[in-house]
This record gives sequence, C-alpha cells and structure tokens, in this order.
Amino acid sequence: MTLLIVEDDHPLNQGIALSLNAECTYQAYTIAQAREYLTEDLDLILLDINLPDGSGLDLCQEIRTYSQVPILFLTANDMEVDIVTGLESGADDYITKPFSLMVLRARVHAVLRRKSSSPSLYTQGIFSFDFERMEFLADKTSVELSKTEQKLLRLLVSHPGQTMTRELLIDRIWSDGAEFVEENALSVTMKRLREKLPGIPVRTVYGIGYVWER
Repeated sequence: MTLLIVEDDHPLNQGIALSLNAECTYQAYTIAQAREYLTEDLDLILLDINLPDGSGLDLCQEIRTYSQVPILFLTANDMEVDIVTGLESGADDYITKPFSLMVLRARVHAVLRRKSSSPSLYTQGIFSFDFERMEFLADKTSVELSKTEQKLLRLLVSHPGQTMTRELLIDRIWSDGAEFVEENALSVTMKRLREKLPGIPVRTVYGIGYVWER
C-alpha cells in the first residue's frame, strides 16, 4: 500500500504512519505539501479537514476532478452536518477524533477491500468504462457521468448477475444512510444513467432493486 497522510498534528501523523506500516508512506502537514505527492501512484489518502493553509474538503473535491483514489477523512468536526458534507465532497469514509488506531486500521482495510473488489476497467458489448480515469464510452462515444451516476454504475458492474437492493445501493452511494436522501433519488439517478448510456444491461427487479445482467 502507498499511503499519503495529510495531518498537521505531527505526533498523530507519525503515530498513524507507524500503526499502518504501509510499504510506502508520504507524510504532509499542509495542503501545499500534500499537492507535492498527488502525482504519486497512491492507494489511499488520510486527510484532515482543518489544515493550516486551507480546508481538506476543498482538496478532496479537487482530487475528485481527476482521481478516484480512496480518501478517508480524519477530523475533530463531529457534527452530523460535518459528516454529511465530508462524504458528499467525495470521501470514502469519515472518522472523528479522537479515535483508536485499531479502529483506524479496520476502516482503512475496509476501504481498500472495497476498492480491490471493484473493477477500475470494465467492458461489455459497446460499453467501456474506466472508473479511475473517469472515462465512459458507449459505442466509442464519450459520455459524461456525474459522481453519483459513476458510483451507481460501478456498484452494478462490480456485482454482475446479483440483485442489488435499493437499500444497499442507497447506503453505498450516499454513504450516510437513506434518511439523508430524497425517497426517489435512486430512481432519478438510474433514469439519468439509462438516458446517458442507452442499452446498458440493467434490469429492474420491481420492489427490490436492480441487477446488471451478464
């Protein structure tokens, strides 16, 4: 694992690095320092929100314009609205301080498992999807998808032949639970995805969810 830790608390930064014991760890204490490592082939970014030279939320949104590298927020901002904002900015997980290093390791491994089980490249018939580069082709024509549409598509192609329930999709896509999502948000997202990628092999299982057919 190649890890980037962006945390201005030096002892905490060092403690995380020692605890995770990654094959390669880059340590940054400011956003400016973090940007020096963003060209590296990173497997995971641990990112504080309140940094001396700016907000980790802004950096996360910046990274999401060109990369889907897993990002896990570490922050003292523990209000419900803070957590929702962090996840909606593109983070894969959100841990509030103080936290135990054992819990951090478990959450890191969970994020990496989700990444390894989800293909970055997928082709079927006239469709070709590169989730890392965020490039999506339908009959060799480029299609622009929103971040939410990308998440839905990736979940479906990662589980071909498996019925994905509405509850599971909502939980995985919006991360913070169905209570923060409009009731028809998933249906609207699926409708837009089908309009942008006409002919995708998604079957609706009425009252249950959706299945990507092989």
